[in-house]
Amino acid sequence: MNRQSANGGVVGINNVISQGDGTVTTFTANGNYTAPATVSQVRVLLVAGGGSGGSVIGGGGGGGGFRDISGIKIQAGTTAPVTVGGGGASAAYNSQSNTAGIDSVFNSAWNPTSSSGGGRGATVGPAGGAGGSGGGNAYNVTSAGGSGNAGGYSPPEGNDGGSGQAGPVYGGGGGGGASAAGGTAGPVGGVGGAGSPSTISGSNVTYAGGGGGSGSINNSQAGGAGGAGGGGAGAQHPGTRAVNGTANRGGGAGGDTNDAGQANEGGDGGSGIVIVKDEAGCSGVYRMQDVYNYEIQGIWPT
Repeated sequence: MNRQSANGGVVGINNVISQGDGTVTTFTANGNYTAPATVSQVRVLLVAGGGSGGSVIGGGGGGGGFRDISGIKIQAGTTAPVTVGGGGASAAYNSQSNTAGIDSVFNSAWNPTSSSGGGRGATVGPAGGAGGSGGGNAYNVTSAGGSGNAGGYSPPEGNDGGSGQAGPVYGGGGGGGASAAGGTAGPVGGVGGAGSPSTISGSNVTYAGGGGGSGSINNSQAGGAGGAGGGGAGAQHPGTRAVNGTANRGGGAGGDTNDAGQANEGGDGGSGIVIVKDEAGCSGVYRMQDVYNYEIQGIWPT
């Protein structure tokens, strides 16, 4: 096998020292990232789609999983498919069929990396769904909301959803966000958990906020605010609908009320985003186990 010298221990003819100039490639829909011939290391922001909100004093949707990772190895000159997760879809009033957000994926052959879609906010019945961040519970479930960090990552990609409150004031729990858990319902619906910021694009942008839990017709109280980073606010009686999560921020959607006179479904989750930044540097010596695995898979350059 050929080897380059004086390169920090990089082995293999195509495993060049990365000479990335900080070029940023942003994906708001599925596509392909092609590494330049001089780039073998990238930083990747992965934000998955946010979860939808529930109804009948429903919980807010969880924010999409948030991961901002430097030093991802990629073979220079190759292409990595990119999947941008869509937001979860709302459902009819009193239906359990509203959905979680979809995973976002950077599918480098050497280092496939993903983040998990946000959990669905609960409609009256079971707890909020698990996900990148967990969905909030409807009013009738006062235990912990849906669990976050579905991918089991360290650091975690998100947080748990909040619990509902069944009286004397009724409200849905907030969806979890990338940096904070969803709020427990109280005088108003639970607030959505705050998202996390990233500067990968050159600006400081916050992503993956949780959706606010719904207020109730019983007390005419407000829905919870959406979490910073695209979370949608919960509905309020009278007249205020649940707010969708923000597109390409991975925001969870707000939960909706129990007012049959309104269009009673929770909001739709916001779609995710994937941003790739070319990095300079050397990823160092490869573990022999990695070299063996890559060779078996036919992706080690010789």
